[in-house]
Amino acid sequence: MEIHDRQQLASQLASGSLAHVVVQGLDLSDVDLSHVEVAGAVLLGCRLRDSVAVELLARGALLFPALPQLPYNPYRPRLYHAAELMSGYRRGEHESYARTLDQRIYQHYVASRRKRPPAVLDTLAQRLHDHAIDDALADFLGRGEARKVIAIMGGHAMRRGEAAYADVARIARAVARRDAHYLMTSGGGPGAMEATHLGAWLAGAPDNALDEALALLAPAPDLAHTGWLDAAFEVRERWPDCAADSLGIPTWFYGHEPPNVFATHIAKYFSNSLREDGLLGIATHGVIYAPGSAGTIQEVFMDAAQNHYGTFELVSPMIFYGVKYWTETKPVYPLLENLARGKQYADLLFISDDVDEIVARLVEHPPVPYSGQAPRPIGS
Repeated sequence: MEIHDRQQLASQLASGSLAHVVVQGLDLSDVDLSHVEVAGAVLLGCRLRDSVAVELLARGALLFPALPQLPYNPYRPRLYHAAELMSGYRRGEHESYARTLDQRIYQHYVASRRKRPPAVLDTLAQRLHDHAIDDALADFLGRGEARKVIAIMGGHAMRRGEAAYADVARIARAVARRDAHYLMTSGGGPGAMEATHLGAWLAGAPDNALDEALALLAPAPDLAHTGWLDAAFEVRERWPDCAADSLGIPTWFYGHEPPNVFATHIAKYFSNSLREDGLLGIATHGVIYAPGSAGTIQEVFMDAAQNHYGTFELVSPMIFYGVKYWTETKPVYPLLENLARGKQYADLLFISDDVDEIVARLVEHPPVPYSGQAPRPIGS
């Protein structure tokens, strides 16, 4: 059992036992634990009086101490939200972005990477943080009825105002409207990723809201424009209460790019490899590939390997938006067709320029159980 807030804690304390319970990131300095069973309890980054900490250790609890002088909580019990990461930003003051929590964490991360060798405490804190995000993400995805996670992957260079940006937003909006259990997700950055969350953000708005939002965003087409963040906040304020849940999974590895503010939940990692593998792993109801470069193409073949070998015991749709791009400009699709020949996922490949065709293909082709022999450990 995990406890993340004071209400949960009070309920558990009423039972008289924290035995084998994990308590994450709470201030316990005013909590009387003297008559509570604590053998096997795990306290992650909880604030305790020194004398109480000594007593709890003697009674069989396991304590992970808070780590000093960090701009982030390595034991955080929940995902991020845009308002938290962007705290410190002031509209109309582009330079204030440097004071946001997101950028303060990024600058700390950059400084830690420059050390040779890296400081053990820094790398330990980053890994503890990413483990906490993994745990919070599992809690989020496991809440209520099962979510049907769909990812849209694509380049950060896709500009607001481009037809492809609008189409990606329309795809995401249409999918989010089809079924409340669909959860749109992306790498959480700008470009095609932002378009994904814009579409989900406007899922509950009138049909004309998306065109109006696109018009508001277009004058600040990319990160180089000082109004990029302000335009996004203007859209959020114009349509504040119509968003379908969506999940952005960005990384401070590419922390010079701010997380887009249309994702309702943000699982931000330090490790890019954990983030990429995890994003593709949870997107069991399919991945849509918008035009992108090396990073997107790498993700195509990571996803293909998961389908090819039944890594998650499911085979999921791989859908490509942009026929000319994926067959001529970056001819990945013909290679993938060849790779998939004779495999289950050959039937789940699809390519189109049409928004409605892509949405229909996705919702009409749910994942199927992997029928091959999944890799087994030697000797099993």
